[in-house]
Amino acid sequence: MEFLTIKETAKSIKNKKISINELSEIFIKRINQNLDLNAYIYFNEDNIHQQLSVHKNQDNLLNGIPLAIKDLFCTKSMPTTAASKILKDFKPTYESFVTQKLLNKGSIFLGKTNCDEFAMGSANTTSFFGNVINPLSSKDKPLVPGGSSGGSAAAVAAKLCLGATGTDTGGSIRQPASFCGIVGIKPTYGLCSRWGIVAFSSSLDQAGIFANNVDDSAILLQSIAGYDNQDSTSTDVKIPNYLESINTDMLGKVVGIPEEYNVKGIPEEVSIVWENAIKQLEDGGAKIKRLSLPHTKYALPTYYIIAPAEASSNLARYDGVKYGFRSENINSLDEMYEMTRREGFGKEVKRRVLIGTYVLSAGYYDAYYLKAQKVRKLITNDFMNAFKECDFILTPTAPSAAFPIGEKEDDPIKMYLNDVFTVPASLAGIPGISIPFGKSKEGLPLGVQILSKHFDEQTIFNAASYLEKNNA
Repeated sequence: MEFLTIKETAKSIKNKKISINELSEIFIKRINQNLDLNAYIYFNEDNIHQQLSVHKNQDNLLNGIPLAIKDLFCTKSMPTTAASKILKDFKPTYESFVTQKLLNKGSIFLGKTNCDEFAMGSANTTSFFGNVINPLSSKDKPLVPGGSSGGSAAAVAAKLCLGATGTDTGGSIRQPASFCGIVGIKPTYGLCSRWGIVAFSSSLDQAGIFANNVDDSAILLQSIAGYDNQDSTSTDVKIPNYLESINTDMLGKVVGIPEEYNVKGIPEEVSIVWENAIKQLEDGGAKIKRLSLPHTKYALPTYYIIAPAEASSNLARYDGVKYGFRSENINSLDEMYEMTRREGFGKEVKRRVLIGTYVLSAGYYDAYYLKAQKVRKLITNDFMNAFKECDFILTPTAPSAAFPIGEKEDDPIKMYLNDVFTVPASLAGIPGISIPFGKSKEGLPLGVQILSKHFDEQTIFNAASYLEKNNA
């Protein structure tokens, strides 16, 4: 049995065609056969068996479903490291809001997936635990899976779980989904609680989902969404049944195509896939509206001021005092702080902390951070004005297919440009989904991104489901 979808697998469990124990053993075997992908930071068969021993049969779609959890979500039964040396031995005493919801619905956690250190990266090459390999790589040319949630994306793509959690700060779900040829959704900021997720940039971080298809992503998002009074940014809105409400009728829908996403130098194959998706929607009766998001060109510099600034504040707590790694090369309190952070953080994390500290410093706060917040508001306004003219927006997800490991590592700016299509939606806090739609010249998957207004995930699922079903 292939177990390609959560719906099919749940039906097999309910009809007693397979037991939850048998299903778990199948995925344990798959993970053991694919350890070279380095998708999991923590994978322990005894831990899975322990979950099975206390598992209670429940009548819902996630009963016994094997999932993977990005190693940014705190989990009581497994370590949480944020893929960093500074947290390599950290074992939380509590469960994150999102993972607790999944456990309450009967799912089984197979392990914790690899990611860029503290979610800072676009290729999953900054992890203290080593690179994740895209399962679509050839033997002689290992490719990046995208970042920061590359381990989750690789695990889903390689069928090492039936779904996975991720976090998206500037594209960390959507870009790896595109690189690995799967579905990834970043919901509206505030739809899913951030409580118990290791913080990178608090005004941007949002939990989301990876799955093999749109239906499964709808099931999983409904399962993790909801109000949490422990998170001051959580929004109390009604969560619909996304799966049952999917409507693929595109007749009369207005699709926004932003001219600013025709970025200079974009590969022709990316443009072709985008045009094919536009044509597919037109064939379904949708109307195409060319529109402008004039402040898009400022999105990347705005993001790379705000995100590092918040990171420098959030990561100040890792100093060797209360938990995590502590340097042994110390003779004073000042040296403990200094050496712990020097030895505990990787190069990319240090770079972003330094950038963030600089833009928050007394002489530069107004010139950089304050100005970036004003531009962020203008970017948000662009989207709000656009949604007065269209139902949803369609863009490419990433400016390229997956690239070889090491290709862009010598130039941080090249790496940051991977987020050019995903960052604007993150700054605006609107929902976005990436679905596979076409291939590169080398046969690698390319994704298209669908964006909609705040808390309108249903429109995204509708359009994504239509394109998925009509992807020739």
